[in-house]
Amino acid sequence: MSPNCPVSSFARFFLAPLCPTAKGLFKIFFRVEVYGLENIPEGPCIVASNHRSHLDPPVLNSIFPEPLRFLAKEELFKVPILGRLLPHMGAIPVKRGAGDVDVLHLAMELMHMGCKVGIFPEGTRADPGKFLRPKLGVGLLAIKSKKPVLPLYIEGTDRVMPRGSSFPKPGPPIRVYIGKAHLYTDEDSLKGYRMVAEDIMEKIRRLAENAKGS
Repeated sequence: MSPNCPVSSFARFFLAPLCPTAKGLFKIFFRVEVYGLENIPEGPCIVASNHRSHLDPPVLNSIFPEPLRFLAKEELFKVPILGRLLPHMGAIPVKRGAGDVDVLHLAMELMHMGCKVGIFPEGTRADPGKFLRPKLGVGLLAIKSKKPVLPLYIEGTDRVMPRGSSFPKPGPPIRVYIGKAHLYTDEDSLKGYRMVAEDIMEKIRRLAENAKGS
């Protein structure tokens, strides 16, 4: 973890010591396989992934050496117990359906402090095997932060914990494919945000296509 990336006292003294063991057990229990770990850059970046299950955030956190800061829908912060833990787990609340500029600015501040920020460009979970059109936010974040974007494709979480299910059912392996990081220097405009968002999503789709052929 970057020494400058902020973390709560509860997370530092209670959650952090449990992380290595918890991550190892999580990966064994859910049969998580990772390809492309060598592509993870040092320092801050935007981790952009497809999204098909509530299991996606913990899967991503299990494979990164340091905790990710996630943009999460604000409704999750109202869930008993989970809502109290999310802030200590680095989650950042986002209003559904709104372009929350304040949250994006916070994400940029966290990256400038050395954090890696996780974001799901689609904004919500897609149906199995499908991809949704990305939101502008990921493009805005990529251009304004001037930090590299690391594309990832997650395969299998929609079978282990499909939409509508309350608990995961381990069985099929979960595979994570990590692409190469890319720094965007496009025009700082709505057109630029849209072009970058679409390009990031296309890189994720290509990872999915390559996974099928491997």
